[in-house]
Amino acid sequence: MSAIGQPERATQNRVIALFRNELHYRYLGDWTDREGNSNVEEKILTAHLTKCDYTAAQISSAIYKLRTEADNHSRGLYGNNQAVYNLLRYGVPVKIEAGKVTETVHLIDWKEPDKNDFAIAEEVTLHDGNHERRPDLVLYVNGIAIGVLELKNSRVTIGEGIRQNLSNQQPEFNEWFFTTVQFIFAGNDSEGLQYGAIRTEEKYFLKWKEDEQDNSRFKLDKYLLKMCAKDRLIELMHDFVLFDSGVKKLPRVHQYFGIKAAQKHARERKGGIIWHTQGSGKSIVMVLLAKWILENNPHSRVAIITDRDELDKQIERVFTEAGEAIKRTSSGRELMSQLGQAKPRLLCSLVHKFGKRDVDDFDAFIKELEAQPSQTVGEVFVFVDECHRTQSG
Repeated sequence: MSAIGQPERATQNRVIALFRNELHYRYLGDWTDREGNSNVEEKILTAHLTKCDYTAAQISSAIYKLRTEADNHSRGLYGNNQAVYNLLRYGVPVKIEAGKVTETVHLIDWKEPDKNDFAIAEEVTLHDGNHERRPDLVLYVNGIAIGVLELKNSRVTIGEGIRQNLSNQQPEFNEWFFTTVQFIFAGNDSEGLQYGAIRTEEKYFLKWKEDEQDNSRFKLDKYLLKMCAKDRLIELMHDFVLFDSGVKKLPRVHQYFGIKAAQKHARERKGGIIWHTQGSGKSIVMVLLAKWILENNPHSRVAIITDRDELDKQIERVFTEAGEAIKRTSSGRELMSQLGQAKPRLLCSLVHKFGKRDVDDFDAFIKELEAQPSQTVGEVFVFVDECHRTQSG
């Protein structure tokens, strides 16, 4: 076992016990001297997929495609990580024989988290040429490395753990290992836990905050229990990962709980307001929420209404860069015309493009509109940006 400082060793032992006894992850062992450590542990992944009743040929093809995307030398870490994420998220299309239909091998069971194989290994030695690095803890789901955790003793700042993670992601060290990784964690007993995605700069690492009044244990332990609970970890990976113009993003805690509350309202067909301060990430909230609505309700449409042309353009750009096709309408009439058709499902427009000029009796005008409703196709969910200006919020 590696000779790390006793206080840090004590923290690491306690965290491993937390994962084993409270989160119920399998303990894979100390991998300091183990040869061939990988971000895709094929033996573990094969065993999981076999339990899922995939054939040997399907499993072999899926693992080959996963490795091909993870190790594509024509792309950088961001491109490879995004390609791997798409395979994790949507499954791997495989075709065993010519003339046979293409089938999908799902590497992760998103619907039933407990059916996945959650495991943790410590001191995972990684080699790349003459360089050797050793992350403290690596989280695996079905043999695929999805999280890396660097622990420091209470006398060393979390920043050192973050910088160590960033250094490990450099091409000259172990960039290859992070092509499957979804979460980068750093923590100690005095400061707690911070998290980010691949290549997240130190200043953008985030802190999770939940049940702040509970001081019964170390914050590091408390927030690992929150974020790495099996159902929460699977949910974060499935619904809260965003690739945005070369930057991979994870939600801040207020974005996560805001979206969760909005999801509940959407299911119940209720309206509501999410208050945002400037710079709090409302665009990310709108993208993630719209994606969730469109994916979970096949009859849904989403219309995003803003009150300034620059906001309208920003919404269009953010959605487009996040890979979501959005139609920016030029007038209220065009928006209503588009909503009368089955597609597109995602639209944006400006609020002041609606209505008549010089309306004296606004209440009468509203009643006139209500008496002549426009025909729409599907269930329309409307997001109103800056709603305190236009919706009496």
